[in-house]
Amino acid sequence: MARVGDDITLPCHLEPAMDVVMMNLEWSRSDLNNVYVYSWRSGQEYVRTKHPSYTGRTSLFTDELKHGNISLKLSKVKLSDKGTYKCFIPKLNKQTLVELVVAPDAAASPVISLAGIDGEKGGLVLQCESKGWYPEPELLWLDAEGKILSAGPTETVRGPDDLYTVSSRLTVEKRHSNNIICRVQQRNINQIRDTQIHVPDDFFNFQSGSSAATVAVSVSLAVCLLFILLLVFFLWKMKIISSKS
Repeated sequence: MARVGDDITLPCHLEPAMDVVMMNLEWSRSDLNNVYVYSWRSGQEYVRTKHPSYTGRTSLFTDELKHGNISLKLSKVKLSDKGTYKCFIPKLNKQTLVELVVAPDAAASPVISLAGIDGEKGGLVLQCESKGWYPEPELLWLDAEGKILSAGPTETVRGPDDLYTVSSRLTVEKRHSNNIICRVQQRNINQIRDTQIHVPDDFFNFQSGSSAATVAVSVSLAVCLLFILLLVFFLWKMKIISSKS
C-alpha cells in the first residue's frame, strides 16, 4: 500500500541468501509489454529497455545484492504505478510477485450539509460526503467523545477514474452531543479525514416551538372551517324557509 508521492520499497530477496551481483535481474509490471521497471546486467543498471515513466525513480540496494536482496526502491509514487510487479532472476528461473495499491493523496475532507428535517423525531438530518478515495474507505459518524453514532447506510460510488465517493446521512436529535464529527478513513494506508459541525441548542428549541405553532395553526384552521360550514348550512336553511313562504 502506498499514497501518491510516497517513497516505497517492493520486497524481493533470495532464501537462502546468495550473491546475485553478476546475474541478470529484472523488475517488470504485468501490463507493460517488453519494457522493464528496472533491469540489472553485468553489475550495473541496464536502461535501454526501461519504461520512460520510471526514469530516475527506481533503483536497487546495490550493497545488498551480494546477500540476495533484490528489493526495488520506487520514489515519488504515482497513481499510474499501481499494478502487479514481478521480480525475476532468469539464470535461476526464480520469481516473485508484488501487488502495489496506490491511494491518491488528494482525498477530500468530508463535506457536511443539511439534508432536511425529521418531523417525527424533531431532529436535523445531516449528510456527509467525501470524494477522491482509493481503495474504498469507511465512513463513520462520531460524537464529541469519539463514540460511533447510529446512522444510515454508507452509499459508495466508484467513478471512471477508479476513485470512490462515499456519503451517509445522520439524524441528530436533542439527546445527541452538540458537536458531530464525520470521519472518512482508509486504515490500510493510515489516511483519515475529519469534519466537525456544531448544532446549537437553539435549533431544537426552535423545532419544538415550530411543532407547537404548527399544531395551533392546524386547530385554528379546523375551527374556522367548521364555522364556515355552519354558516353555509344556516344560510341554506334560511333560503329554503324563504322559498316556502
